[in-house]
Amino acid sequence: MVLITPTTAQHWQAYYALRFSVLREPWDQPLGSEILADEASAIHVMAIGESEKVLGVARMHESAVRQGQVRCVAVATDQQGKGFGKLIMSYLEKVAMEKGWQEIILEARENAVPFYESIGYSIIEKSYLLFGEIQHYRMKKALPLSE
Repeated sequence: MVLITPTTAQHWQAYYALRFSVLREPWDQPLGSEILADEASAIHVMAIGESEKVLGVARMHESAVRQGQVRCVAVATDQQGKGFGKLIMSYLEKVAMEKGWQEIILEARENAVPFYESIGYSIIEKSYLLFGEIQHYRMKKALPLSE
């Protein structure tokens, strides 16, 4: 498994396909809804396995001064629980620290809260209800100051 930034058309297609299949399709959302308006300014990462299989994806952008926001974290359904989400989040945290960011925030789906808590994130508040059924929680993690 390797972590890469998508650069080729094939990578981008696979990146968005995984986001759609995990985060949108199960709720009958339209194809294209997985693509956000600010993709060009975000930091993207994808975990690639054997035969170029996309195992997981995520993105992060600067949401405030010295603060990053992680969005659209998706791990292939058959690959969940194998540590790929932790590797992706660790990579994004490292990038955030290199940029001098002091914290990362995110909006976690209720079923993902235990995962984020296990890697050091804390709930700030209950936030929005997606698709009328998926409760989200705003979470935050302070980052160590880089040396």
